[in-house]
Amino acid sequence: MILPRISSGLLPRSADCVVIGGGVLGAATAFYATRAGLRTVLLEKRAALCTLTTPASAGAFRLQFDNREELELVRESVEVFEHFSAHTGLSRYDLGLCRQGYLWLTTSAAGAQAQKDLVERQHSWGLDDVELLSGDEARLRFPYLAPDIVSARFRAGDGWLDARRLSMGFAAASAATFVLETAATGFEVAGGRLKGVQTATGTVACDLAVIAAGPFSGTVAEWAGLELQLETKIRHRLIFPDLPDVPSGAPMTIDEDTGAHWRPHSGGAFVLYPQQDTPAGPPLENVPTSVDFYFALLRPESAASVARTAPFWREVWQRNTDSWYLTAGQYTYTPDHRPYLGPTPVAGLGLNCGYSGHGVMASAGGSRLVIDTLLGHIKPEKNRFRMDRLVQPQTAVL
Repeated sequence: MILPRISSGLLPRSADCVVIGGGVLGAATAFYATRAGLRTVLLEKRAALCTLTTPASAGAFRLQFDNREELELVRESVEVFEHFSAHTGLSRYDLGLCRQGYLWLTTSAAGAQAQKDLVERQHSWGLDDVELLSGDEARLRFPYLAPDIVSARFRAGDGWLDARRLSMGFAAASAATFVLETAATGFEVAGGRLKGVQTATGTVACDLAVIAAGPFSGTVAEWAGLELQLETKIRHRLIFPDLPDVPSGAPMTIDEDTGAHWRPHSGGAFVLYPQQDTPAGPPLENVPTSVDFYFALLRPESAASVARTAPFWREVWQRNTDSWYLTAGQYTYTPDHRPYLGPTPVAGLGLNCGYSGHGVMASAGGSRLVIDTLLGHIKPEKNRFRMDRLVQPQTAVL
């Protein structure tokens, strides 16, 4: 098995490119930077890669977006996931790729019309394998659904993978040097151009650097005098290690009216919900959990109860004998919920952040785009995710 090139504690004094952050986006950035021929150093302040936001994700991917730009970004990433061994040179590397689909459900006439309109747009963008189903058609195919479902949209090619394996695969396939327990502390900038990345044990001289620090990206950007429009919000994941009620072949099943969703995981399930009223807060090294999240999703009387669309969850609540636990991470939102990718006003300093919960699924396409824009292979006006784009604020958070 090929392992990442972990430094023994010695900080390289120079590099072509320094990546700040060791989650899936940092690892993917390091891969594409070294593939472009750049001597790359990745700085991670923790004792291991992929230990903050990435492992708290659902690890899911989908092409059912409401805009063509993100659809294409994730499409590129999914193609990488499908052919990961060939793309990275890692022999028979297993991402735990599972394609059981994404099923979006609504119980309202307005929701049904919105689904119809969206599917028509997706078909016009070339995503012609999204199906629009009536409530009866959806229940015929997925018998666990509630009688209140009036419409559904489904794409069988969507699914999920192991986000930690993806991160470590990118890291192992890169020729970067990974320096752990070494936090970046600042930037050296002269004449508006990046000259180096500072740490407590010295400075790495470089002409290029990428901020891929997840929820800490805004803080890191401030060291260079940049003010990013970012909000960090806690997002929970409820895990049932063993739950026979959950159909093992079910897709990611989403209540489009509330945002509550679940998917099978091993012999159990992941249950998630992007609570609209969660306040923004500072980035955290240790993200707390709250039992209120369990009650919001499992209590049948709750507005966001998963029993709204799949009644077997009511039985899980009433039985109350199944083991469960919570994990949490932080999503980093931009005003339009699209990432910041590419150069900043500081020449040589780039961004790979603000994915608003879509970091795993867009990791390959987004990270490749960042490196290509920093190297000048893509003109700024062709980059729809550049920092200075015209932002149209969005309210949806799923």
